[in-house]
Amino acid sequence: MVLIVVLAIGVFCYFLWRHRAMDLTRNCRWRQVKSEGHWRCIACGAVEPGQIAPRMCRNPQRARS
Repeated sequence: MVLIVVLAIGVFCYFLWRHRAMDLTRNCRWRQVKSEGHWRCIACGAVEPGQIAPRMCRNPQRARS
């Protein structure tokens, strides 16, 4: 019984990690434009302000449903 609980917790943790790791879409390639203070996606042209690289695609044409 304990083994089943441990396996269930392990599977839950795996799915949680996988969800966080897969936020970045495959085609997004973020490049920082320091002179302008934002990030630009080379693949789709989306722009995101900030100092930290975005983890999700911001292109409205590729929005998740």
